[in-house]
Amino acid sequence: MSPHIYNTKRYMEVMVSILVSREIPASLDKVWSIISDIDNEPRYWHGTKSVKNINKDGNTVEREIVIAFGESRCRELVVLDPNKSVKANIIDGIMRGTEKNIIVNSNGTNRTKIDVVWNLRISGFKKMFAMMIKKHVKQGTEDALTRIANIAAS
Repeated sequence: MSPHIYNTKRYMEVMVSILVSREIPASLDKVWSIISDIDNEPRYWHGTKSVKNINKDGNTVEREIVIAFGESRCRELVVLDPNKSVKANIIDGIMRGTEKNIIVNSNGTNRTKIDVVWNLRISGFKKMFAMMIKKHVKQGTEDALTRIANIAAS
């Protein structure tokens, strides 16, 4: 085989990482009650069209979601770590990777910081659109955090 031909999966994908943070003027408990209600995710995350839970085992939920990008289906394993994080491992679909929503109280105040960290693997022909996908996911995350902040503050 020629040394210039790679036959490993890592050369057939593009990694996209995104970090969006926001401080929300609400208690940790209030923010947790919103982000941990994963069945209501489409209310805040408009990129998620629908959610169908397949299996639940303690704080782990296997589910299928339909996303706005071409009405594509993705399968996820979501782990809820009470008052700390909601972590989704996207195991099948148009893209794969992780989404982590991490919350912390801001020094004992009535303010909560939320960090949303995406690490996505984009493969196949979609690699050409990696920067567009990154921009879209980042904007969708910022919009979702605005909606979460507005509900938490009300």
